[in-house]
Amino acid sequence: MAAHRRSRQRPTGGTTVRAAATVVLAGAATAAGFDGAGHAAPQPAPALTGADVDRLYREAEVATEKYNGAKEKADSARQRLRDLQDETARAQARLNDAREALGTVAAAQYRAGGLDPALRLMLSEDPDAYLDGAALTERAGSRHHAELGRARAQLREIEKLRGAARVEAKTLTARRAELKRHKKTITEKLSAARLALSRMSPEERDRITGGSGRAARTAAGAVRDAAAPSQAPNARAAQAVAYAHQKLGSPYVWGATGPDAFDCSGLVLAAYRSAGVSLPRTTYAQIGAGRRVSRSELLPGDLVFFYSGISHVGLYIGNGQMIHAPNPSAPVRVAPIDQMPFAGATRVV
Repeated sequence: MAAHRRSRQRPTGGTTVRAAATVVLAGAATAAGFDGAGHAAPQPAPALTGADVDRLYREAEVATEKYNGAKEKADSARQRLRDLQDETARAQARLNDAREALGTVAAAQYRAGGLDPALRLMLSEDPDAYLDGAALTERAGSRHHAELGRARAQLREIEKLRGAARVEAKTLTARRAELKRHKKTITEKLSAARLALSRMSPEERDRITGGSGRAARTAAGAVRDAAAPSQAPNARAAQAVAYAHQKLGSPYVWGATGPDAFDCSGLVLAAYRSAGVSLPRTTYAQIGAGRRVSRSELLPGDLVFFYSGISHVGLYIGNGQMIHAPNPSAPVRVAPIDQMPFAGATRVV
């Protein structure tokens, strides 16, 4: 036991050895740093500028419009699948009625001493056996040939509907995966923009966002009054403009179409919906929803589009101004149309 204890005793001069090793290691690390073989300490990420934040918001808006388009297609696929399922259920009910009627006939034939071979085939537990034996049905010569033919057609209709439903279910699954990808992109871009804004001075943040929602509404009211002399070309365009004015100060929420929050294409969709006009969901489709007009021809109610990818839209209200939903950092507001790169305009009514 004593020997064991002695083996754990530290050698004299251990402190000196450790100090020497530290010096050697430090010297080696320094030398490695000079010849490029060492690893430098990680540098903090550079601060993002206002231009970077604008870029992140634009990229998020592009992803938002793609999300909106994918959601529209997913909703359509979901509705088609439901319709197919409903139609399949109705066809199955018709087939069940036909099988019940044939069962009554079969019972009568059985009591009379025999069962039509075609009826035996039709009433089997496996309906596919009937389809496989269609030729036998046609040879049976039964007086119930017409009823059997209708039942056969119903079976084929059901199989066709089920096949279409399987295809639609796969389409819906693909659309949902696409939605998930776009949502991930949107949340990543917006999170990065929020983080960048949080690290800026209040003055720089206000310069990018346009100030508080109250200040934005006050400025919007002044511009609205200045734009009042411009008249919309018809009642529906006037109603769309009036609706957009009522929504000044509403928050931007990606994917939203009102009544309390909007993204850019959702705002113009809701504005014209209030006037009884149906518009497509995305900026890419909205630009083709009416007659294209030049910038010099703009009238209140026209849709104005921005950026080369047609990723942003606003509602023109006259005097070079529009109402639009900018991004999550700013509410629905009035802004000059020359604030962003102009890409085109459409008159929908």
